[in-house]
Amino acid sequence: MTMVTANLRPTKVLVSKQAITHNIQQALARLDDKTRLFAVVKADAYGHGLLNVAKIAQEAGASGFCVAVLEEGLALRAAHFTLPILVLGIVPPEMAPIAAVHDIALPVGDQEWMQQADRELAATPDVPALKIHLAVDSGMGRIGFREPDVIKQAAEFAEQCATLDVEGIFTHFATADEADSSYFDEQSQHFNAMLAALPKRPRYVHVANSATSMWHTATHSDMVRFGITMYGLNPSGRALTSPYELQPAMQVVSKLSFSKLLPKGAAISYGATYHAKQAEWIGTVPMGYADGWQRRLQGFHVLVDGQVCEIVGRVCMDQFMIRLPHEYPAGTDVVLVGKSGDQEITLQDVADYADTIHYEIACGLTERVPRVVID
Repeated sequence: MTMVTANLRPTKVLVSKQAITHNIQQALARLDDKTRLFAVVKADAYGHGLLNVAKIAQEAGASGFCVAVLEEGLALRAAHFTLPILVLGIVPPEMAPIAAVHDIALPVGDQEWMQQADRELAATPDVPALKIHLAVDSGMGRIGFREPDVIKQAAEFAEQCATLDVEGIFTHFATADEADSSYFDEQSQHFNAMLAALPKRPRYVHVANSATSMWHTATHSDMVRFGITMYGLNPSGRALTSPYELQPAMQVVSKLSFSKLLPKGAAISYGATYHAKQAEWIGTVPMGYADGWQRRLQGFHVLVDGQVCEIVGRVCMDQFMIRLPHEYPAGTDVVLVGKSGDQEITLQDVADYADTIHYEIACGLTERVPRVVID
């Protein structure tokens, strides 16, 4: 059973259609006519909402989708998306017929997988050939072939199988979002050697994630896997400057559910880790770590009426408390991520405080928080 979405609560993730469209079109303007852009919508579109983001991306000019697991691809097909779909993570070979029936391409990292998938497909009546992308481990240490002779043998095996269609070859860079390009260059050389070993070039050759598409010329690549940048977030955090304007697509908002004046010395939340330094107005916000607003965010802040309000006491499972500058009634707007007056909190700000990356903050927002598309 999935988590219940709390649609009747004021806590929401607002997703800007305009921002996602802008970010995609900025990326497309930098690509030549032969290079395709696949929208990466894995992990519920990085927490922004799978189906809504897929629709926006398709309308903005994406040529296909990348997902992490087969179920995400099946969800897109069930919602009648017909663009190409590529799963990026290894899928058990016994699932090959399901992927083939739904025209979902799968990655391959070793010939044994291909042999097992071939047997599964051959034993299933009326199944089309499975589209596969040969994964190259050029230095990420995750999935894929590492030696040119091994990938050549695998490609030749696939050519002999009516059940398999080598549609692509790809790799992933470990340091594309860093200023030092030395390791990136090593990985590029490794990938190029692997590509040269193939009997023929597949339809899709793709090495470019968001960071690669922004700061590197991806040799031989004709497809971009456009991920975090689609959502207006810099893949390098604060390390590198984006070559074009990024518009953040996500806001996180709520309203005060309760407000009260506490006397000096009053303790707040579990462990009594905060005591009022004087008589203080304290507001309660209906969101907590069960929603993905992490417990370690005690001491961070939100925005109320354009003013910075500290999170006081430990974040609870479903609620947290903030110190208000003066009395505000229940129902007052609270901005956790986004703008209020002249102030702004970004996902990067939240991530910096939580000592992590903005990817984790966005993906960690649970399905209990509804996603609402705006503009």
